Amino acid sequence: KRLDKAYKESASKGPIYLFYSVNASGQFCGMAQMMSPLDYNTKIDVWALDKWNGMFQVKWIYVKDVPNSHFRHIRLKNNENKQVTNSRDTQEVFLEPGVEVLKIIGNFKAKTSILDDFGFYDKKQEETKEKKKSPEGKEEENGTKSFSSPSSLASSSESNGGKNPLSQSDGSVASRKK
Repeated sequence: KRLDKAYKESASKGPIYLFYSVNASGQFCGMAQMMSPLDYNTKIDVWALDKWNGMFQVKWIYVKDVPNSHFRHIRLKNNENKQVTNSRDTQEVFLEPGVEVLKIIGNFKAKTSILDDFGFYDKKQEETKEKKKSPEGKEEENGTKSFSSPSSLASSSESNGGKNPLSQSDGSVASRKK
């Protein structure tokens, strides 16, 4: 609800950008622009736990793995001065540190991306669906979330056209557990 509120409140001020990281992966895996408010009525079957619901549209700007070591110097004043790499779902990142994160992601020459891991995520998603179907199946206790491999990721561009997408607003960090 916090992310939805931020999207609605910033509609006239500029876009919301999200930095993505897979929990415990030791890296950021991309950046996307939030393109719609949350839709709580649409049911999707990608979450391993039923405590999450809804969906929203994003436009991927970068999809690449960037190790946390490149970001550890960036601290968030609005999060007890913790490193940006210690952020959790919907952690707001103000303009100055957001631009710094963006520059690092934009300039990093990645050899891998989360797209390389979708076989793993697809398998986990199928396992989760089977567990939910079987009467003796249990939900994962380790907080696992499953992801589908959206076609928009595969076709997304790693170029932002030389524009600074954070020049009008601050961003948000969203992390996902593996």
